[in-house]
Amino acid sequence: MPQFNETELTAAVIRSFEDTPDPRAKFLLQELVKSLHDYVSRTDLTFEEWEYAIDFLTRTGQKCTPIRQEFILLSDVLGVSMLVDAVNHREREGATETTVLGPFYVGEHKMTPHGTDVSANLPGERMFVQSRVTDLAGKPLANVPVDIWHADDEGYYDSQKASYATEGPSSRARFVTDADGRFFFRTILPCSYPIPTDGPVGEMIIQVRRHAMRPAHVHFLVDAPGYQPLITHVFMEGDKYLDSDVVFGVKDELVAKIEKRTDATMPDGKPAAAPWHLMTYEFRMKPGDGAAPKPMMAKAPDKTADNAKEDA
Repeated sequence: MPQFNETELTAAVIRSFEDTPDPRAKFLLQELVKSLHDYVSRTDLTFEEWEYAIDFLTRTGQKCTPIRQEFILLSDVLGVSMLVDAVNHREREGATETTVLGPFYVGEHKMTPHGTDVSANLPGERMFVQSRVTDLAGKPLANVPVDIWHADDEGYYDSQKASYATEGPSSRARFVTDADGRFFFRTILPCSYPIPTDGPVGEMIIQVRRHAMRPAHVHFLVDAPGYQPLITHVFMEGDKYLDSDVVFGVKDELVAKIEKRTDATMPDGKPAAAPWHLMTYEFRMKPGDGAAPKPMMAKAPDKTADNAKEDA
C-alpha cells in the first residue's frame, strides 16, 4: 500500500493516470502533476498561499463573460500565451512572425470593401493601411480573407463597450485580397492602452508593480487556403511600451514605421483630411495547414437580421 506522503504522493498521482486511453492526454496530465508538485515542494507552499491561489483562480473564472476572457488575459501576462505561440511556430522560414491572438477576437467579421473607413464615427487621427499578402517567394496570394481589429483612440475595443450589444462592431472588419494580394482600408491611429485592471489579473499586475500597458498595434488574422493561418499584430514604431509590453507580444519584425503625411489625397486617390498617417506592411505566408482560431466570445448582433424581424 503506497504511503501518501511527501515522498511517495507524486508518484502515486502520476500512476493514477496510467490507464488514460489517449496517450497525449496521459502525457500532459502526468507532466502537469510533476510540475505542480515540484512547485509546491520547492516553494514550501503554505495553506494560506494555497487558499489565496484557489481564490484567485475562482475569481478569474467568475470574471469571464461572453465578451471577456480573463483566463486568456492571465495566460497573456504570465507569458504563457507567447510561449505556446513560440513552440508552435519554431521554424518560420521567412514567413511573417506570429504573436498572441488576445482576448478581443470575436470572429466572423463582416466582409468589407477595400478602402472602407472601419472607424468612421470615432475620433482620432486618421490612418490609411495598405498591405499585401504573398507566399515566401513574394508571389501575391489572391482571394485571401484577412480579419483586422484594433482599439480606439482611448484604448478600448468595441466589445469592451456597452454599445457593442446594440450597435455591433467598430474598428474590425474582414477584407479579401485582390488579384495582386493587396487590401487597404482607412481607420484611426491606434494608441497604447492598459489591459483591463478591474479583475483578478489587474489586481495581480498592480500588486507586483508591473505596468499594465500594451504598445499601439493593429491585429491581423490571415487565413489563406494551403497556408498556415497567420495571427499577428503590427506595432507602431516609436511607442514607449515596445520594450515592456505587458503581454510580451512584440517582435522586431512586427514593428512598422508609420509615416505622417500631409498629401491632399490618400493612396487610393480619394481626398484626405490632413494630416494623416500611412501604415504599409506585407505579410508572407508559410505553406501548410491548420484551422484559424474560433472566438471565445459572443457574436456581435446581426443588425440585418434584427431589421428583418422588425419589418416582419
